Amino acid sequence: VQTCALPILLPFAILLLAIALGPLIAQHHWERHYHKLCVILAGIVCIHYLFAGNGARRVVQAGHDYVIFMVVVGTFFVVSGGIHLHAKTPSGPIRNTFFLFVGVLLANLIGTIGASMLLIRPWIAMNKSRIAPMHMAFFIFLVSNIGGALLPVGPPLFLGFLKGVPFWWTLQHCWREWLVTVASVLTVFFVLDLIKVRANRKSVRESDLATWGCQGRRNLPFLLALLAALIAVPAGWREPIMVLIALGSYLGTPERIREANNFSFAPLKEVAWLFLGIFGTMPPVLEYMEGSAGKIGLNSDLSFFWATGLCSGVLDNAPTYLTFLATALGLHGLEIGRAH
Repeated sequence: VQTCALPILLPFAILLLAIALGPLIAQHHWERHYHKLCVILAGIVCIHYLFAGNGARRVVQAGHDYVIFMVVVGTFFVVSGGIHLHAKTPSGPIRNTFFLFVGVLLANLIGTIGASMLLIRPWIAMNKSRIAPMHMAFFIFLVSNIGGALLPVGPPLFLGFLKGVPFWWTLQHCWREWLVTVASVLTVFFVLDLIKVRANRKSVRESDLATWGCQGRRNLPFLLALLAALIAVPAGWREPIMVLIALGSYLGTPERIREANNFSFAPLKEVAWLFLGIFGTMPPVLEYMEGSAGKIGLNSDLSFFWATGLCSGVLDNAPTYLTFLATALGLHGLEIGRAH
């Protein structure tokens, strides 16, 4: 990309800043208008490519990737929404730590969105007598983020899978780093939770006690079927099959189970709008990073480590992942999506 094309990077930057700051400084307005912003910014970039340059291929590819992405995220979301877990309460540090570890493993199988939706309510129920911001923060750290770092079942790794990263690549090459990170964060959580329990011991009434249980177990084979389709079925056939699996799960699940989960499509709609904006504004960024990889100082593992960590800490990790993937490929003269 030439210097004169740099202004077309602005919609992507504006969108990421809006995602990071909008809910904090203007929550009411953000909830009412964020989808409009996503459409407008994506529209600006797409119109630029369609009419101001020879980039129709990139627009079509972005649209294609977006549809596939939403099919995968949406199908796992729907099926996991048909499973309702009862948590054993009350819970102590050991059980809490084990629960988070199971959640981390599950996030790799059904995606961070599906695992978070499935486990957040039992997590709150387990700790209802002493729930604290710390419990929610570590759940987000582990189940909603770190847990999805081995298999491309959801964002951000699925975006790399769409661009040619082999399905098993992260598991094969990063499992040690993943395991060290998970063990470290779980250890910190266990220590903090133990301190909290000892400082706030409360008696628990017998009526508050509950045991483990699972409603909607019939959906577990549907989850396995989705994972098998994602791994083994070729693109083009994969998406219709996954939609049919999710539809079968949805129609076969009693409404009372979804009601127990307070299931709604609102979270999925939010993801759909936000990623419409991300997919729509990202093509020029990927193009620029591919061509400028050697000029911006990202030429070592350490520089990539700090740059990706800082960016994903304040922005969404999905566009951060794709942006730096394009940068890494650009260092070797490769183009994202054509680096198989």
